[in-house]
Amino acid sequence: MIDNKPKVLLLGSDGQVGWELQRALGVISEVVNTTLSGQGGLQLDLLDAKAVRETVGQIEPDYIINAAAHTAVDTAETEVDLSRRLNADAPELLGQLAAELGAKVIHYSTDFVFSGTSDKPYREEDAATPLSVYGQTKLEGEQRLLATGADALVLRTSWVYGNYGHNFMLTMMRLFREKGQLSVVDDQIGAPTWSRMIAEATAQIVHQLRMSAEGTAPQLGLYHMTAAGETSWFGFAQSILELMDVSCNVQPTSTENYPTPAKRPAYSVLDNSKLNQAFGLQLPDWHDSLQQCMADRLT
Repeated sequence: MIDNKPKVLLLGSDGQVGWELQRALGVISEVVNTTLSGQGGLQLDLLDAKAVRETVGQIEPDYIINAAAHTAVDTAETEVDLSRRLNADAPELLGQLAAELGAKVIHYSTDFVFSGTSDKPYREEDAATPLSVYGQTKLEGEQRLLATGADALVLRTSWVYGNYGHNFMLTMMRLFREKGQLSVVDDQIGAPTWSRMIAEATAQIVHQLRMSAEGTAPQLGLYHMTAAGETSWFGFAQSILELMDVSCNVQPTSTENYPTPAKRPAYSVLDNSKLNQAFGLQLPDWHDSLQQCMADRLT
């Protein structure tokens, strides 16, 4: 039985997932939070390789959990270098440092690595052909991290929302209060995933890895981790509105009527069976999580 708590270096603790990770991991580990601004933790710029190396060396974590990324999908189309440095260079460096230290790395990726032409949920072994700079740089980050030889776990998730940060749910809640009518894209299909569920599942994974006897821990590598079920952005918006005490006429529209700099996959539902088989984890249905998330916000 292992009594001492593992030390976790959490990168991006002020983001949607990072904010929830602080709480979820705090129960089972000693967490060192880092942010770009230094608010709520140590100040650490992932673009500064020297600073990252020094911080990892000083802390000597058992786990490096990377919840930091360039997530502005449309902005990434013109910020290609910045996107690649944050989404690809940084994970590779973290993998190299973890390998040197004997630490484990957990890194988050995205459904946007897929083209969206499938008609069934994507599995980990399916070909990844991203349509955007964001998707491409996140795919590069996965590949380069895993190529370092570190004990690395890459978790692809999708359509992340929560009560903290900037996301679709919070944007819709604001717009529903401000506008009487709204059009939302109805021909992009995915699985809205609550950041708290990602964090709690991650904490369970860390606990399992920590408590597993030598040679019995689940295999690391690439896994999908999203809420169960699927919907469109329009369906997601409708469900948010139903849980609010406001009135707004929400109408479906097509992607072609809502042009954006970055192209989105039309279908990016992920198959989570590998995660369930290896770790015994299955996130709740997206609609159930949404109800819980909004109830938590409105109480």
